[in-house]
Amino acid sequence: MGPHPDLFDEPGGQPDGQQDGLRVVRAGGELDLMTVPAFAHELKEALHGAGRLFVVVDLLDVTFVDGSVLDPLSAAWEECRERLGWLRVVHSRPEPLLVFRAAGLVERFPRYTSVRDAWKGVLADRALERRAT
Repeated sequence: MGPHPDLFDEPGGQPDGQQDGLRVVRAGGELDLMTVPAFAHELKEALHGAGRLFVVVDLLDVTFVDGSVLDPLSAAWEECRERLGWLRVVHSRPEPLLVFRAAGLVERFPRYTSVRDAWKGVLADRALERRAT
């Protein structure tokens, strides 16, 4: 995790008339009781500013995740929704899906395969189907 969330702008303008940049929060290593406070701080940093919020949480480099990640993710998701935006999660390992499934949050946090797919709203299953054809 870096000191500040990245700002990602779609080349050639932002899709669907969105006027705000996308904030990307990247995490790596383990997300557990000991490391989630730093992750939660980074999520809060991504929520600063005014206007609509579009946040992608990139968990591709996370090797372990437990349920302690759910509170900060859910709080950030709610704030994004209140500000007429969204929060999407990128992951490829089974652990995040198992945590989301155990908490009944798979629909809230569906899987995206890349930051670009999350930005465009292309779910993992659709992205994989599209790449296979």
